[in-house]
Amino acid sequence: MKKFLHAIFYAAIYCCALLPFWLLYRVADITFPVLYHVIRYRRKTVAANLRESFPEKSERELKQIERKFYRNFADYIFETIKLLHISDKEISKRMTFENLDIIDRYTKAGRSVAVYFSHCGNWEWGTSVTLHSALPVNKEVLFAQVYRPLRDKWADGLMLKLRSRFNSLSFTKKNVFRDIIRECRHTGLPAVVGFMSDQRPSHGDLIHVVEFLNHPTAFITGTETLARKLDMGVVYWDMYKPRRGHYHVVTRDITGDIANRSQFSVTDQYAEMLQTTILREPSLWLWSHKRWKKKVTFEDNEQARQ
Repeated sequence: MKKFLHAIFYAAIYCCALLPFWLLYRVADITFPVLYHVIRYRRKTVAANLRESFPEKSERELKQIERKFYRNFADYIFETIKLLHISDKEISKRMTFENLDIIDRYTKAGRSVAVYFSHCGNWEWGTSVTLHSALPVNKEVLFAQVYRPLRDKWADGLMLKLRSRFNSLSFTKKNVFRDIIRECRHTGLPAVVGFMSDQRPSHGDLIHVVEFLNHPTAFITGTETLARKLDMGVVYWDMYKPRRGHYHVVTRDITGDIANRSQFSVTDQYAEMLQTTILREPSLWLWSHKRWKKKVTFEDNEQARQ
């Protein structure tokens, strides 16, 4: 029965993927009120996160951001489904990149690159960067992203299929260090690896607390630690949404010489750049994350280092 239901669900989403964008967005327009008014998907979490992050804003302003977030989230759902049936030409027009020459300089010199990314806009479309690489993918450079496996194996397999749509690899968070070394040694190629570092750190991870969106916030330190161990170049992808169905990522260099940076200064810089992105257009970030579920203080920084 479970396999049958999966087959029915896959057939339904594949039919959605076949729809032209103009019709797909009509479906998203119908989905928005269902998410917002009927299902009320994580409404309390979103409202609390916004209220605590922007205490200076009025209730009316917060409600506008909240509604716009849910509209963007509905778009994200169907845009991600569209990855099942979208041409390279179409995605290249709708997902554009700026300053990729920064990454190209690192990889042409034989250095791997850690890309700090976030849950802004449609992050799943970011894997289409392979279509814009100056070097042939899997011949002179590897592209990969780090992910946390979903509990449902079927759903996890579906997301892996979508994320590999443009010939990038997927490394689990648990094994990313081993996987990067293995792939780079096996192929002899540098790797460009995307890290979604705006999530809540996993239990037991070494954290670094920064002031972020009016909260003491625990940030993932594994990205910086891995970049240091492998002497990777480090960049940040700054996400914009010029208009519906179109995204633009600006690559911003963080460091080319990470060894001379103080500990967690790269994480600090990422947090500052991400906050700038969010403040520019708050509705683009994934506010339904329970980002501040576990309260932390700046004293945790000292305790973590003892």
